Amino acid sequence: AQLMYSISPYAFMAKDFTTQAALYTHHQYIAGFLMVGAFAHGAIFFIRDYDPETNKNNVLARMLEHKEAIISHLSWVSLFLGFHTLGLYIHNDTVVAFGQPEKQILVEPVFAQFIQASSGKALYGFDILLSSAQNPASTAGSEIWLPGWLEAINNDKNSLFLTIGPGDFLVHHAIALGLHTTTLILVKGALDARGSKLMPDKKDFGYSFPCDGPGRGGTCDISAWDAFYLAMFWMLNT
Repeated sequence: AQLMYSISPYAFMAKDFTTQAALYTHHQYIAGFLMVGAFAHGAIFFIRDYDPETNKNNVLARMLEHKEAIISHLSWVSLFLGFHTLGLYIHNDTVVAFGQPEKQILVEPVFAQFIQASSGKALYGFDILLSSAQNPASTAGSEIWLPGWLEAINNDKNSLFLTIGPGDFLVHHAIALGLHTTTLILVKGALDARGSKLMPDKKDFGYSFPCDGPGRGGTCDISAWDAFYLAMFWMLNT
């Protein structure tokens, strides 16, 4: 999403915020619905069509064998992103509200700045590829295939490559939080569709079933359908 204005594919798209918002929303919705639909049908496949005997030792069986590791890694990533991103936003908002903006924790997106710098943006002070006058890429580029590129990209009067900073870093990780949490719920729903430690016989109940009473320690919202339903909210949130 951020590449639209940091490494813009069209000359003046970085200036056109309406186009950016429309493009981002359009593609995020398409990707979200495709992903949610894919995992929902994956869960249906595991319940209705998957046969452990005919799938011995293939990629599906191995994935189910390692599902705890897959789910726990995704869970860790989601928790890490959630606590750190939200923590930074809360801290920064609080110190600004108390009139002390200099106490903000501002993390520069150095890797993204490095990519911009290698394409010729000199503002960040990196001495790499097109940012370095001595580099063969700069020498060849100015003579052969990029006449006027460096002048245009470093001109303050346009926003061909919008300058990026800590705000972009935070937004990027907030979007990553939404994407990873959506994925976590969907992956867990699909991989646990046949059964989990709490409910080993889940496949016998089908794709969607209501609460199974208090006997197992609480089974609300653990059907594969519920995972798909709840993941929809995270997808829409992202």
